[in-house]
Amino acid sequence: MHGTVDGFSYGLVTPLAAYLMACLGGALGLRCATRSLLVKRSWKPGWLALGATATGSGIWSMHFIAMIGFSVEETPLSYDKRITFASLAVAIVMVGVGIFIVGYRGPTPMALVTGGTITGLGVASMHYLGMAGIRLHGRLEYDTVTVAISVVIAVVAATGALWAAISVRGFLPALGASLVMGIAVSGMHYTGMAALSVRLHGPESPVGGDSPASLLAPMLIGPVIFLFVAGVVVMFDPLLVMGTPEWQNRATAPRTPPLPPPVPRSRPVPPPRSGAPYRRDW
Repeated sequence: MHGTVDGFSYGLVTPLAAYLMACLGGALGLRCATRSLLVKRSWKPGWLALGATATGSGIWSMHFIAMIGFSVEETPLSYDKRITFASLAVAIVMVGVGIFIVGYRGPTPMALVTGGTITGLGVASMHYLGMAGIRLHGRLEYDTVTVAISVVIAVVAATGALWAAISVRGFLPALGASLVMGIAVSGMHYTGMAALSVRLHGPESPVGGDSPASLLAPMLIGPVIFLFVAGVVVMFDPLLVMGTPEWQNRATAPRTPPLPPPVPRSRPVPPPRSGAPYRRDW
């Protein structure tokens, strides 16, 4: 017996909130990657790590905000906290690997393909590992073709995001890139959810239990707070707001050597007059 799956229990509220969270994580990742290009090499790993953590947290938060609207009519849901937070760790680590590869190698085709594949597989792994943490009176089943499509979407979206993280400059282009990233990540999530069906263990499943919002909201508090704190840090960073400061431009500009001091012109020595002794008049 198949359960009745509803992914939009709250209408468009959860998809829109999930999309905005995906955009926030993507925007922070882009800005942190840009910031890593403006600092000394010793500070580069810190900014790349912050970007990876923000992007991974944003994607994970997007997934579970969307899951607040997920329900199965015939059975209550619960979530295994260890698996749920393990999916967060997978997202941060694998996104971090991709960001570090492109951050140090640059937007070369090989770096983009390698980093994008790792990051995309990390996003897909986070999604399906998070789904594996659902506990219900039944089992989850997936359509293989639709799952493969969702993984391809994740890899393509991750590759484009890594390219944008290194190549896009300026606030408005970065904002546009983050909006596109939000669409791609949300599209991957709902494509994966379209592959899902629930087979119940019996005709009579237990009913009742806590709502998905009451189960997931406490787990979302930490990552969401981190995202907003990271957003404040990035927003008030002087190099991202003002660009490269003028003093740094002067420090890195080649210096023109000073002109040599003028050589004083010597007065010509007049020839001695015939019959007169030679003498200097100065």
